[in-house]
Amino acid sequence: MNVGKSTRARVALSAFAIGALGAGVVVAAPWSSPSTTTEASIELVSTATCYDMVSIAIGGRGDTPREGVKWLTTPEGERLPAAMSGDYSSDWIDQAVRAPNNGNVVPDSYAAVYVEYPADLASYENAVQTGVTNSQTIMRTITASCPDTRFAIVGYSEGADVARRTAMEVGNQVTGADGKYGIVDPSQVVGVVIFADAGRVAGEGPFPGAENPFSNPDGFDTRYQNGNNAIPGQGALPGTSGGFGALDGRVASFCSDGDLTCALPANTSLIHLAANVGRQVNADALQNENLTPATGADLALALGRIAVNAFNDIASQPDWMQSDETFLDVLIKVSEPGYKPGAVTTPVAAKVDGEQEPIETGQMVDMVYLPQKIFREITGFISSNQNTIPVVMNDPYGLTLAPGSGHHFDYWRNADPANGKPLTSVQYAAAWLTQLAEQANRGEPVKTKEVQEKAGRAAIETIVAPVTTSATATPKATTTAPATSTPVVTTTVPVVPAPVTTAETPAPATVTTTPECTIPVEGETPVEGAPPVCVTPTATDAEVAPESVVTTTEVVPAP
Repeated sequence: MNVGKSTRARVALSAFAIGALGAGVVVAAPWSSPSTTTEASIELVSTATCYDMVSIAIGGRGDTPREGVKWLTTPEGERLPAAMSGDYSSDWIDQAVRAPNNGNVVPDSYAAVYVEYPADLASYENAVQTGVTNSQTIMRTITASCPDTRFAIVGYSEGADVARRTAMEVGNQVTGADGKYGIVDPSQVVGVVIFADAGRVAGEGPFPGAENPFSNPDGFDTRYQNGNNAIPGQGALPGTSGGFGALDGRVASFCSDGDLTCALPANTSLIHLAANVGRQVNADALQNENLTPATGADLALALGRIAVNAFNDIASQPDWMQSDETFLDVLIKVSEPGYKPGAVTTPVAAKVDGEQEPIETGQMVDMVYLPQKIFREITGFISSNQNTIPVVMNDPYGLTLAPGSGHHFDYWRNADPANGKPLTSVQYAAAWLTQLAEQANRGEPVKTKEVQEKAGRAAIETIVAPVTTSATATPKATTTAPATSTPVVTTTVPVVPAPVTTAETPAPATVTTTPECTIPVEGETPVEGAPPVCVTPTATDAEVAPESVVTTTEVVPAP
């Protein structure tokens, strides 16, 4: 069931809220078991219907197709975890993904599909990974029926995390032994749009990997904004960060200043730790029920697991007391949902006369370093949390998610024409997706750096190759023959033109090298500034002259 904007604004959580409230590890099925539909339904929503471009749309918390919608199917009628945008609507990202169909492209050339996934905070990591799996399934299935279809990936809020991880996996694929990609060929994904990117890197512009990361994605000439100042802070889930590989330059990662999902200030380690803890508990239950025996037990289980992993990690490092790593650093590291404990090793004692010396207590935990370690713990905790108190005092939940004012919803209202930003983030994305759809409809090549560079090299080779491979001798710097050695033939009646020797045509009597040719090669276009590309005449001037000059001619010395 789709709810209104005001309702969703109150319940939608950013990644910061995930940290404050939590998300669990409850396992959920990626999508419902297959079912079949009628032939009419299959015809309307089957992947057998091909489009030039399809946007894979992923909504935020609670914004996902549910039972009761008309599901997308395979050509055989098997139900897929998605619904066409005509059968499901989102109050949030419809403005972007439906824009190409608003009279901008040929009808039936473009479509958008909404991905079904849990979209909750009861099982955040499982929910996001399910969204990634389902998005990939949809693209693979469409490609199987329609290999020429291009894709865009668009995600907001929790769906932004899904979109980022999906794009990263697509862009960083390697081909298998058969030369094919496991998901889809990265060249098929022409655009990625992420609103509120929790994996955003500090200092990063809105178009990572683009030629101008602060102005526009590659291949789209419309500027997003003037200037090149990055939004301060970074994503609240830095463990999800990473490069987009082959998709670099085709990604738009929008972040609003003050949206703590993507603009969390530096030196807020405790908030980062809270976010990681929140991804491992049932935040929905905590929000709805507050702290109860059940939710308390869930939280205690997550904290206990993190503590055990922390002590095991420290125990695996015999020199940890001498290191600069603090206990808070360890907690953040092991609290990442994807953390995998390393192999625990035991310090090996030195051998004396072939005998193993016992490991002394001082070698395992050198008490000499304890005062220094305590000092580092204190200073490290203070320095890494300089901005934690200001953020907490400013009501982080309200700052990000307050209905009507929370920065998590700025993407629909952040235009600032007076300061060089004429469009909102969503309007800009709509314009970009529209251009990509129009290019797909016209069959234009994908405008990526790789394609442009390849085309450029091919053009240069086509132009230069005839010059570098021609058998004609290299022209001399000066080819003008002496005027006194070249006769000019004039004619009387009857008028039969005789060959006229020009400055570029050496006289046979004085030129002994291969004569410079005068007949252009048919169809060749010379490079600007280079000698004309031509072939040598098949007959010499001496052989042609007797045939073209009549007996009534008079030879006049050249002036």
